[in-house]
Amino acid sequence: MGRYIKKIEVEKFQDILDRTHNALIISHLNPDGDAVGSSMAMYNYLDGLGINCSVVLPSSYPDYLGFLDNKNPIKIFTKDSKAILDIINSADLVIALDFNQLKRVDELETHIANSSATKVLIDHHPFPVRESFDLVISNTEVSSTCELLFWLFNLMQEPEKEVVESSNVLLDCGVRFNLSLDIAEPLYVGMMTDTNNFANSVSSDTLLMASRLIDLGVDKEKLQNLVFGGFSENRMRLMGHMLLNRMVVLEKYNAGFILFSKEDQERFNYNVGDSEGFVNLPLNIQGVFLSALFTEKEGEIRVSLRSTNDFSVNKFSKLHFNGGGHERAAGGRLNIKFDEVADYFEKALEQSYQNCICDNLCKDNLKSE
Repeated sequence: MGRYIKKIEVEKFQDILDRTHNALIISHLNPDGDAVGSSMAMYNYLDGLGINCSVVLPSSYPDYLGFLDNKNPIKIFTKDSKAILDIINSADLVIALDFNQLKRVDELETHIANSSATKVLIDHHPFPVRESFDLVISNTEVSSTCELLFWLFNLMQEPEKEVVESSNVLLDCGVRFNLSLDIAEPLYVGMMTDTNNFANSVSSDTLLMASRLIDLGVDKEKLQNLVFGGFSENRMRLMGHMLLNRMVVLEKYNAGFILFSKEDQERFNYNVGDSEGFVNLPLNIQGVFLSALFTEKEGEIRVSLRSTNDFSVNKFSKLHFNGGGHERAAGGRLNIKFDEVADYFEKALEQSYQNCICDNLCKDNLKSE
């Protein structure tokens, strides 16, 4: 079984919870399934302990995740900033989930940084900014923040004596698996969405987590239908349009990309979450190992990157797209004209191959023209 969390981290988190009266749970801008799932799992866990808590997200989540907010605790900062500032001011604990630095909460950053509350970060992204938090529970080997929470919650239930020999060792996470269904379901959703329905970042422990959650009563077919079968007709027509008219394949670099303009968004009545999964579409093409989605927004272009080989999109994003993330999944931003994106992307690929930014891919891998 996986070893992801140190005994001392569990003890510190438990000690913090023992002293908490008002907890605030936050996640990142443009929240996805892992952000909403981990937030709701943590909310239900703390609520079960009798701790008063609130969930605040910087911006709206996709409609198809609305079933997770069945107790309506989630507040959106862009919609109710005044009330949320009051919540921040009254909180004695802030739990940050599914991001590695405070700038990922956008306009909430300054308010959270200035808060006198104890701050805890629980996340699976590389290079967390530890200086911003009093406790950091971070591991990049897990599939998702929800998977990390799964191990943490189980370890909070007095682990077996032989497992906790030293405060400096990582704990065996196969302890009790005794969680309520209102915690198990959002954990499953977050893990399921961050692995693209078990297509990537899956270890044997991820499958063990899925198995145990199903044993606890999770209906995986129901959740898969709610998440992956809950899209609108406009979204499906938009996806067809993207594949037919907006996808470009660069055979020379084994890469593909999709350009998603504001004009396309207006044409198909785009809603938050409608482009979920679009970045993975070019990876279904034989010979394509690197994919990008460029989404035009007010004042910037949002970048999503994925790879299925040894090409580090984390390094690629840091070098060219003002971002970062995981080795196979990353994001960033551009401040150029939208009609310049295609040329910029191809030049970035050329430069990165020439500089060998990943261990096993270099310019020798380029296809002959």
